[in-house]
Amino acid sequence: MMRTTKLGIAGAALFLAIGVATPALATDYKAGDLTVVQPWARATPSGAKVGGAYLAITNNGKTADRLTGASIPEADHVEIHEMKMDGGVMKMRPLPNGIEIKPGQTVKLNPQGNHLMLMGLKAPLKQNEVVKGKLTFEKAGAVDVEFKINSIAAMSADSAPVDGTMKMDAMKMQKMDKTHTGH
Repeated sequence: MMRTTKLGIAGAALFLAIGVATPALATDYKAGDLTVVQPWARATPSGAKVGGAYLAITNNGKTADRLTGASIPEADHVEIHEMKMDGGVMKMRPLPNGIEIKPGQTVKLNPQGNHLMLMGLKAPLKQNEVVKGKLTFEKAGAVDVEFKINSIAAMSADSAPVDGTMKMDAMKMQKMDKTHTGH
């Protein structure tokens, strides 16, 4: 019985240590009533001229705001994009008016939906690096953020894909790069 208790206490201590450390890993940024959570981007293959960046934005205020733009020094420009199914075909298009964040709403930019399209990359984004950037909101103004660069096939800020997925995603990124040339 004593041994079980010690293991239980040790396990609980480990759980608490992990729980305490987890918030420190998540980077949040404030812009007025908005909270930006875990900005991240995917690593890109050598020679790629486009990449994707993702994050979540929560509006804690009483009025709507709008993400109107973004920038990073590593790209010529950044576009806010929508990706959705249209007649059985996945289509991507820029959202020139940005994305509205209603009061009490959390908007998630992710690889399967709305995202930031990093256009005209000057060099590959490398896994485990951090890229400084700026987000611009209609009402809250500009906020400096840092994008953590995850693996080429990451599906979230914390994911770690397997090699086969990474190779397949690298081919998709190269194909997408050719599609966006001159965009």
